Amino acid sequence: MFPEYDVIVVGAGHAGCEAAAAAANMGSRTLLLTMNMQTMAQMSCNPAMGGIAKGQIVREIDALGGYSGIVTDQSMIQFRMLNRSKGPAMWSPRAQSDRMLFTKKWREMLEQTPNLDFYQDMVNGILVKDGRCVGVKTGMGHEIRARAVVLTNGTFLNGIIHVGEKNFQGGRMAERASSGITEQLQSLGFESDRLKTGTPPRIDGRSLDYTRMEEQPGDPEISGFSYLDIEKINPRQQRSCWITYTNDQVHETLKTGFAQSPMFAGRIDGVGPRYCPSIEDKINRFAERDRHQLFVEPEGWDTVEIYVNGFSTSLPEDVQFKALRMVPGFEQCRMFRPGYAIEYDYFPPTQLDYSLETKLLQNLFFAGQINGTTGYEEAACQGLMAGINAHLKVRELEPLVLKRSEAYIGVLVDDLISKGTQEPYRMFTSRAEYRTLLRQDNADLRLTAISRRLGLASEARVERLREKETGVADIKLIINELSIEPGELNGFLESKSSAPLSQKQKLSQILLRPGISLQELAAALPKLGEALRGYRPEIIEQAEVQVKYDVYIEKERELVGRMSQMEELEIPFSFDYTRVKAISTEAREKLGRIKPRTLGQASRISGINPSDVQILMVYMGR
Repeated sequence: MFPEYDVIVVGAGHAGCEAAAAAANMGSRTLLLTMNMQTMAQMSCNPAMGGIAKGQIVREIDALGGYSGIVTDQSMIQFRMLNRSKGPAMWSPRAQSDRMLFTKKWREMLEQTPNLDFYQDMVNGILVKDGRCVGVKTGMGHEIRARAVVLTNGTFLNGIIHVGEKNFQGGRMAERASSGITEQLQSLGFESDRLKTGTPPRIDGRSLDYTRMEEQPGDPEISGFSYLDIEKINPRQQRSCWITYTNDQVHETLKTGFAQSPMFAGRIDGVGPRYCPSIEDKINRFAERDRHQLFVEPEGWDTVEIYVNGFSTSLPEDVQFKALRMVPGFEQCRMFRPGYAIEYDYFPPTQLDYSLETKLLQNLFFAGQINGTTGYEEAACQGLMAGINAHLKVRELEPLVLKRSEAYIGVLVDDLISKGTQEPYRMFTSRAEYRTLLRQDNADLRLTAISRRLGLASEARVERLREKETGVADIKLIINELSIEPGELNGFLESKSSAPLSQKQKLSQILLRPGISLQELAAALPKLGEALRGYRPEIIEQAEVQVKYDVYIEKERELVGRMSQMEELEIPFSFDYTRVKAISTEAREKLGRIKPRTLGQASRISGINPSDVQILMVYMGR
């Protein structure tokens, strides 16, 4: 019934869809196995993509030839560029999506992908031969062979859903859990543990009073996520989100359910996400705060369903309902379904190589929440990398490993492999030491060449990159060579509370002033406006960023150069750390277990101190 595949991907969440698309687009005959083909790329929690640091990841996925950015642009109902008041290293795109349209567009793209087959069945085990994974076993009794397997099981591995004192098996509400894989991997020597996450109630938007909330409209201009020319919605047609707040009455009502809370009663073993706590956890941990912000987010164009961002909970349904009705604007709310918590198995990611292949079994790759991460974006980028590397592995080619200085994706993978995680891992800009280099606006300049080398970048994408590179170079030349006479801009400068010119000055020097943008200068200076006519807004913005932040960008490049010695000093996989008696027992144990590829990666392992690294450097020299 089934041929032998190059790559089998288990699970069709964000990680699985990106993994399957990548492997298939690179030429591998690929099978995507899922328990339910109607929920491929389902947005299980909030209907949004991007956000702080996450938006950078989606743009990197797009630059590498993944689908997440394209689908988000096609299904968004609102777009915002966050942190515009800060420097460009902090700008992060975020889109509110139509939940159903997002899934529909993903499936359309996958069905149009060559080399990709689909099958609906549960996978309850893997096939192993001579220390290699050679396929999967399904609940219907099929044994399907493959040269590599990517597991992207999300929250389904022995998932248990909790609502108050009720609990039942499930990977998502109304969807069954997956069993068998954890137990088999444990028998093969893998370590596993439990994590938890949660989701808020869904509300009937017709029952809300929006006049009691603050409106949060989209941006007047939509840049989107994909570097391709994807048709987007008219900015004037965007759906607004809304903001409201909890209060003391809400908190006191929620506290009445604490005795029945699975979290406080000890019925949940898994650790929850630190940076996205449940509402009961927030009012318990931050007792001094008299209110917490809630984002009221529409789920799509053609539905009244509302997602209450910030009200994740596993308290009893009646407590959830009573508390919600005390939130301003929610006095008459009707609930579609209650919030719930879910705990599930994951495998500490220190058991992986930097290609996301497991160390214990060759040709077996993990991606997404199975590695302890949380978030669609974190899962999707791991899926992309696992799909790429599964394809490369079956063709006996070197894996793709992105450096921390190349991409947020490189930071994420390096953090997982070298540090591990004991709580759901979420990406932040603060995790990236080279974030001035890793901006959302230049992911194509950083990564499209890699995508082209892999065969993932289309000719249209490459041509668009060439146009951008040429345009940026031309505009920078204009900025650096154009001289401005005092009388030409003094009126504009005074309107910006900036000192007037007393003598001729290069445009680049004026652009370095705080609060002065290139677009504003073009509007005030006709000859500049004429010179910039015909360039796309993102090209003009990129040139401006490079000119304004040139000093900071150069400093970070110098830092990368200084660190490159350690990053490029490879440690043989067979290196015997037990012979290095000069380093601590803890360091020997962790280095032997994680087996870092380079000295730089070794230096980032928790418990490895600078003196350990210096001693290893001596051994590497020998």
